[in-house]
Amino acid sequence: MINLSVIAQLIVAISVIIVWVFRFDNIVKEFKQYGLSDLTRTFVGATKIALATLLITGIWFPSLVLIPALLMAFLMFSAQYFHFKVNNPWQKRMPSLFLMLLSLYIAAVTLNLIA
Repeated sequence: MINLSVIAQLIVAISVIIVWVFRFDNIVKEFKQYGLSDLTRTFVGATKIALATLLITGIWFPSLVLIPALLMAFLMFSAQYFHFKVNNPWQKRMPSLFLMLLSLYIAAVTLNLIA
């Protein structure tokens, strides 16, 4: 039986990969809106894709899950900061908020704080 944490790992990882690979044009616009450099965008994108890969790998190697989940939550928290900074509507804020909460859930399950 597959547990909810594994489903959360897949949701976070697949969502990040879809956004950063197939909706990259939208990412370029958002980072310009936030006043962030291309180098920052590249670093964030590479980091998120690497963390997504580790979350998927963590399905088979659970010891790899905690740090990527916490780092992903931090990056999603940072996304929330920039959404608020430029006063984006709640519809644009919801995806990163949802992924942040899922990442925190994954970390909490990994630490046996919740079942």
